[in-house]
Amino acid sequence: MKPTEGSTVIGKSVVVRGELSGNEDLYLDGDLEGTITLTDSRLTLGPNARVLADLNVRDLIVFGSLKGNVRASGRIELRQSAIVSGDIIANRLSIEESAVMQGRVELTASGDAAPASTGTSESASFVLEPKA
Repeated sequence: MKPTEGSTVIGKSVVVRGELSGNEDLYLDGDLEGTITLTDSRLTLGPNARVLADLNVRDLIVFGSLKGNVRASGRIELRQSAIVSGDIIANRLSIEESAVMQGRVELTASGDAAPASTGTSESASFVLEPKA
């Protein structure tokens, strides 16, 4: 997996602890523990990424491991090698075969990445795991 041209890259040997925020696309292939805020940008977690964080992003593509809750105003893609444990709130969700996801999923109306407080939103809880 190659980073998108113009993305900031954090390599697989880098370890980050704390808060990460910005206004440009980010490709993360290392370890991160804390929070990530990229509300106007795409975050790609590479195949070597090990992330323990809550995320607030526009778009998210996961190839690696993620433990934490995700809020995306756009699309989330869980690729074949993804392992995700946490709740997801997004407008769109794509899960490839063999991706592992454990947590609650809430798909919201376009442009509304925040959970509805009226109690009228629908959500589903499920666990996806590859067949043995």
